[in-house]
Amino acid sequence: MSIIQIETVFNIDLEFEMAPFPKRLLAYIIDFLLLIAYLFSMQYLLENGFGQSIRTSPVFGILLLSIPMLFYSLITEVLLNGQTIGKKIMQIRVVSLEGGEPTLGQYILRWVTKFFEWPFLFGFYMFSTDSIFIYIIVTGMLGLAVIICITVTPKSQRLGDLAAGTVLVKTKTDFNVHDTVFMDINNDHYKVQYPEVMRLSDNDINTIKSVLTQARKRNNLDISRRVEHKIKAVLKVESSLYTLDFLEKLLEDYNYLATKE
Repeated sequence: MSIIQIETVFNIDLEFEMAPFPKRLLAYIIDFLLLIAYLFSMQYLLENGFGQSIRTSPVFGILLLSIPMLFYSLITEVLLNGQTIGKKIMQIRVVSLEGGEPTLGQYILRWVTKFFEWPFLFGFYMFSTDSIFIYIIVTGMLGLAVIICITVTPKSQRLGDLAAGTVLVKTKTDFNVHDTVFMDINNDHYKVQYPEVMRLSDNDINTIKSVLTQARKRNNLDISRRVEHKIKAVLKVESSLYTLDFLEKLLEDYNYLATKE
């Protein structure tokens, strides 16, 4: 089991289990097969349902095939909190090297570098058979470069991860809304105890959630106490609440205030 330590913005090291290469490969294959299934399904729908030929109607091909396939990984990772469908099935996800969920900018950087690792050619379905074979060979060769990059980097990062400052880790359970910083607080009489929490950045809030999750899973309060002391010093607040309750209250106040802005 390969463990990676990620230093958070609070100078606290969180431990994550790195995503093993077989899981990453299977996730990639699943996503690739989903895209292929989407490609042929939409081609069939256009040609048999609407009587439109892809070769004679390139606009349909670009709008309904190329663009969705092009943005697939970016959109799914943003909406599924660091997971494509393949990653979700294989229980791995992208995290920031700062310990929280990656920012939109980091997701975009990971996505942009895919053009160098897996070149996307607009309208490749309109090419000749020979051109498609060449495309497959070139993609395979670049795939070998990706594998080498993952093998030689200390944190098993591909080019996109190196550029974006992210890494792939294992998650033992599916990532859902309860694992994010978002909480549904509908209480009209809710009382904010720490309005100072809004001085923290989104990265700070994500880190607090990561610390809470890890402390509960491993029954380790040491990192939680260190984060608690750091936050109290930064925000200049006092609290008699138990450590985990204090951090939980911060997240609740943040969610309430953020939705009221």
